[in-house]
Amino acid sequence: MNDTICAISTAVGVGAISIVRVSGEDAISIVNKIFDRDLTKMDSHTINYGHIVDGNEIIDEVMVSIMKAPKTFTKEDIVEINCHGGISSTNKVLELLLTNGARLAEPGEFTKRAFLNGRINLVEAESVMDMIDAKTENARKLAMNGIEGKISNLIHEIVDKLYDINSNIEVNIDYPEYEDIEVMTESQIQEVSKFIDEKLKKLLIESENGKIIKEGINTLILGRPNVGKSSILNKLINEDKAIVTDIAGTTRDIVEGQIRVGGVLLNIIDTAGIRETEDVVEKIGVEKSLNLIKDANLIILVLNNNEPLTEEDKKLLEITKDKKRIIVVNKIDLETKLDTTGLDVVKVSATKDIDILKDKISDLYNLEELNNKELTYLSNSRQISLVKKAISINNHLMESFNSGIPIDILEIDIKEICETLNEIIGESYDDKLIDRLFANFCLGK
Repeated sequence: MNDTICAISTAVGVGAISIVRVSGEDAISIVNKIFDRDLTKMDSHTINYGHIVDGNEIIDEVMVSIMKAPKTFTKEDIVEINCHGGISSTNKVLELLLTNGARLAEPGEFTKRAFLNGRINLVEAESVMDMIDAKTENARKLAMNGIEGKISNLIHEIVDKLYDINSNIEVNIDYPEYEDIEVMTESQIQEVSKFIDEKLKKLLIESENGKIIKEGINTLILGRPNVGKSSILNKLINEDKAIVTDIAGTTRDIVEGQIRVGGVLLNIIDTAGIRETEDVVEKIGVEKSLNLIKDANLIILVLNNNEPLTEEDKKLLEITKDKKRIIVVNKIDLETKLDTTGLDVVKVSATKDIDILKDKISDLYNLEELNNKELTYLSNSRQISLVKKAISINNHLMESFNSGIPIDILEIDIKEICETLNEIIGESYDDKLIDRLFANFCLGK
């Protein structure tokens, strides 16, 4: 943290401009060595025209932004060099910075310094990367709410209430003689535990929405050969990506595509037709298809309207019954031979229009309602696992309370809930966890 770091902050390639970022105590002096104007005389938060030079050689014509601590992203001095967007010129500027005393930044190190220096908390840091990765408008809004601290405020609300309770418990223990101090009663402990339970469980339930917005819905199109799975994929993504023929077993491996439904990304996988086969390659495709069922968020199980229900159909209906699924009856433009009694189905013709299927997906995930919400959700497994841990500790708190454990002992569980929730926003953290988290960031961010 005492050294000065640098990295290219824009994507590598040819473009209008590229930005090389420098942060640290010596940022201004290091850049000053290779800039043909005196940056030490420039005001903070200004952008300055000049040239990057290597001795007498002009390397590039640039604009240099100078931002002095503490009013910067990292709370350190930051200099950003706006170069022409060529690979060679940008790399040469980076090379000169490294030669003159800067160190190449690790992935995510600028954001890591912003976190460690107290500029942002851990949820806000994770949201920065979510903003970069956002593929939909809703994902962008979710990330922006995280950056603005709306998620952190939810956590702080719960933690602050718990701190108040703990303070009262400790005062009751240390100063029992003071009559004007509020005595913590059993009913108050119950009330607090109920408050924690309701808030955290609501947060946990709604976190599913956050994962959907951020990661999309992993959607598996499943069915026997020749029921129209590939046609449905092509129609959904409006592209002839999967080969469609009348020959059973045409699709032997998975075919993937993406669409947006109701502001949410659908990661769609078309699979090999499920059937008994002696063909070695097709058999591998069938096994791969069946293995994908476990990790899918949504199964689109396709049946053929023009054929009676087969044993393979029945088997697929059975193995997907506990999954979130939509049963699609395809080829409704042909003669009906399929008995769908007792099944909730969507009837389509993949050769014509399948908008009804998109509507069904939207209804199944309440996407229209989701679009109207403020999108203040947890959005990654780390945050969600910590909320689950806090709920578990709260359950233990109530079990202890119901067993007649003294209130001063219950304080231990309340403190542990606080510590767990503080891990979400990074007010308590493990150094190795922080290193792993920021290692997933892109270089220069």
